[in-house]
Amino acid sequence: MDWQGRIVTDPDTLFGKPRIAGTRISVDFVLDLLASGWTEAQILDNYPHLKLDDLQAVFAFGSAAGIAVLPLASDHRGRSARTRAALTG
Repeated sequence: MDWQGRIVTDPDTLFGKPRIAGTRISVDFVLDLLASGWTEAQILDNYPHLKLDDLQAVFAFGSAAGIAVLPLASDHRGRSARTRAALTG
């Protein structure tokens, strides 16, 4: 996934935090939602202007930035592997 077109920074928006282009939704906000147990489907349902490609760009950006981002695969509690990794550090 080429994240450069979907993840942007601007010192005048969100204090320069990386965010999804065309939104004020930061990469760290999306990762925090996942760490809190949200699924991709819940994020997309609650933020309908986001697309699956936006979430994939967040994951690709996190990976490129050295943030441990794991593939999604739900466990028996409905948590994804990525969420479990975020919860356990």
